[in-house]
Amino acid sequence: MQRPTSIQETVPEGRGAALGMSTLAFTVCFAVWTIFSIIGIQIKKDLGLTDTQFGLLVGTPILTGSLIRLILGIWADQYGGRVVYVGVMIAAAMATWLLTFAYDYPTFLLAALGVGIAGGSFAVGISYVSRWYGPGRQGTALGIFGAGNVGAAVTKFVAPFVMVAYGWKSVAEIWSGALLVMAVVFWFTTKDDPELAARRKSGEKPEPMSAMLEPLRNIQVWRFALYYFFVFGGFVALALWLPRYLIGVYGLDITTAGMIGAAYSVPASLFRIYGGVLSDKFGARRVMYWTFGVSVAACFVMSYPPTQYVVKGITGPISFTLEMGLIPFTAVAFVLGFFMSLGKAAVYKHIPVYYPRHVGAVGGVVGLVGGLGGFVLPIAFGALNDLTGIWTSCFMLMFLVAAVSLVWMHVSIRAMERDAASEALGKLPELPEMQEIHRPEHVGKLSGKTLEDWRPEDKTFWDQTGRRIARRNLAISIPALLLSFAVWMVWSVVVAKLPSIGFRYTTDQLFWLAALPGVTGATLRIFYSFTVPIFGGRLWTTLVTWSLMIPAIGIGYAVQNPTTPYWIFLVLALLCGFGGGNFASSMSNISFFFPKAEKGNALALNAGLGNLGVSVVQFVVPMVITAGVFGWLGGDPQAVTDTGGGKLWLQNAGFIWVPFIAVSAFAAWFGMNDIASARASFAEQSVIFQRRHNWIMCWLYTGTFGSFIGYSAGFPLLAKTQFPEINALQYAFLGPLVGALSRSLTGWVADRWGGGRVTFWVFVVMALGALGVVHFLGEKNFAGFFAMFLLLFFASGVGNASTFQMIPAIMRKDMDRLMPGASADTRRMQSDKESAAIIGFTSAIAAYGAFFIPKSFGSSIALTGGASLALYGFLAFYLSCILITWFFYTRRGGLLFDIERGRAAVSVPTTRPAR
Repeated sequence: MQRPTSIQETVPEGRGAALGMSTLAFTVCFAVWTIFSIIGIQIKKDLGLTDTQFGLLVGTPILTGSLIRLILGIWADQYGGRVVYVGVMIAAAMATWLLTFAYDYPTFLLAALGVGIAGGSFAVGISYVSRWYGPGRQGTALGIFGAGNVGAAVTKFVAPFVMVAYGWKSVAEIWSGALLVMAVVFWFTTKDDPELAARRKSGEKPEPMSAMLEPLRNIQVWRFALYYFFVFGGFVALALWLPRYLIGVYGLDITTAGMIGAAYSVPASLFRIYGGVLSDKFGARRVMYWTFGVSVAACFVMSYPPTQYVVKGITGPISFTLEMGLIPFTAVAFVLGFFMSLGKAAVYKHIPVYYPRHVGAVGGVVGLVGGLGGFVLPIAFGALNDLTGIWTSCFMLMFLVAAVSLVWMHVSIRAMERDAASEALGKLPELPEMQEIHRPEHVGKLSGKTLEDWRPEDKTFWDQTGRRIARRNLAISIPALLLSFAVWMVWSVVVAKLPSIGFRYTTDQLFWLAALPGVTGATLRIFYSFTVPIFGGRLWTTLVTWSLMIPAIGIGYAVQNPTTPYWIFLVLALLCGFGGGNFASSMSNISFFFPKAEKGNALALNAGLGNLGVSVVQFVVPMVITAGVFGWLGGDPQAVTDTGGGKLWLQNAGFIWVPFIAVSAFAAWFGMNDIASARASFAEQSVIFQRRHNWIMCWLYTGTFGSFIGYSAGFPLLAKTQFPEINALQYAFLGPLVGALSRSLTGWVADRWGGGRVTFWVFVVMALGALGVVHFLGEKNFAGFFAMFLLLFFASGVGNASTFQMIPAIMRKDMDRLMPGASADTRRMQSDKESAAIIGFTSAIAAYGAFFIPKSFGSSIALTGGASLALYGFLAFYLSCILITWFFYTRRGGLLFDIERGRAAVSVPTTRPAR
């Protein structure tokens, strides 16, 4: 939809003042928004804060300014940017003045929330300015407005001198006064934008909130948000963090650090104007490629920690050191800031062109996510400092975000190009060497692994062809998934042995290593949930199986030297998440191969036997680390230091999986198939985010699978810390074994009695089990403690099967309501696709249990000396699951009440037409 021609072709009166004053106002707002980057350093010293607490303090205003951008952007679209802009400045001025009354850390955090209102001005200004310009000049105009980011440099230039001369409170008072004056000047020098004036003249009412939020369903909005998370969120984070970094790394004083920090902030702000010009002239795509390409290189150089190398030369050792000095660092920071500024303009180039009536809403959500980067990243920087002890760890994280953004953008562009030229590409040979002799009769002859005709509901097809193919794919999928779980959970055993061979880590650090694979595993599952219909199950299973090699080999080398830095173990723990992510894609893939009558059993076998990887790793690793399985190839053993002698080959905990991973990956590539009819884009699958039962089942599956995987990760170390006199590792594998077998062997219970009813009683048992663990912990009774955990594992396994049995039943029933006019076969096909996506997505959310449960145990022990506090939290969660299951599904009137009592049946066609 385009704006009226008159607005694009004529120059509305007041346009120059609107742009100029908006930019000036945004500069003042941004100066206030980043005030803690300077005064926070003095506050940190006064209150004795840690790096993590400092990161939270400087990031809190960014949080407020980010979260309110969406609603402020919508209000600007509805009621006009001018009045909303003034309101934002007045509110932020009052909050900044009240900051001077803060007296301890909690009150400073509370005041910082109010200061953050200033950051919401960005979404208002984007909406207001864009309405004065046509598409041909919006990139330049928004680039000029965005140059108000230079307010961060103003704070860094001026605030240190004011603070040294008069104290940090004077900085807050002066900044609040400047913001109040700016609000008054802005009101009297600007006018309402032309669209608002025309709407008021015609009496047209603003669009409702629901219409404003409609564009947020588009995936490209969220892709833009990730880009902005880096180019803007990263800019804000570094603007806040650089003074602290420069003082800590190079020993500078606050004034000099502020000046150099400004040398980064100024180009990252002013050159945003040039980014708008380039986007208008050459296109945003080219600008974004340059932005991410240079940013990846710059962040890699800046992330390289000072390192001393010793090379064994011919005539003796040759030593040299790699370290970036202050001048090269400042130069690279300048380059990074410059290209970030170009990227900020390029991201916003498209929004007013494609969403002219929803600039505030779309720009607000993109700005919200970008602003969240400015909140999350400083906290992450501080946490990485505390965890790794490496100053450059902040740039390591920035490198990762930039690389992911670049890859996603490139993959999306390539997918668009392939779609546009799909017919021509399909006629090309698979190898360029064949092009000269490639003829029409050769087209498609080498792609025999894709099943074009797949009708599992057709009994004749299934008996003659389908069952054999499906079972072969399942037989290959199970060991691949088992290995994925084994690598994912290997840290649950390794962390318990690290102190024995000389690694001096605290209990909390060890729990972090046990918990971190759960974070990446769960996060990757969110993406893996949608990959099979996009890339195909064969290719994806092969790739994710090969990816297990990285953490397996890395662990094998890292544990051989007790001087290995802690941050390397953190990285390896995160990489083990590759195994956790595989579950979502594996279950989604297998769900397409089997008919309804056998789908539940196939999924139970795939998941249950795959879950056995947890038990296998906890059974196999304690044995293989006691012998040199690989001889000289595996390396020397490590001396045991805490039991009076002995040796361990702890590297075998990683190396033992390497040959099996290779065999499984080759089997997946040469033995599995893709199903053509299972292909679907992310947009087609993303409809599940509108299904409320998707979110309900996420909660319930977190209670079952989240408990299973979380207890699997946390139990060995918990038992070792609470019962140090007992060798708990020899029993640890039994819990996951019980959970995996109960999942594999009890699927028929849910089929017979109904998944909802079984799930209800599962949570009752789990609540009693949690109470039992608390009781026996207090009694210091290991036998009772272990028995209660076995009960929790057994119940979680039964619940894993019953919750997955619920999902297809729920979606088949709900599809009758959602698609009443569609045929039965159409509803079935849609429920299949949505059920597969929901199964993958719920498994992703539930997998966060692998992080939260071990981390809860560690935090509980750190705070109270025991694990009871964490267990009471789990009990409360199980009680909520009991209530939710009853209310939505099993009570009279619940969605599954009639189905599970045989009063209704969901019709399933006996045949499926070829497609």
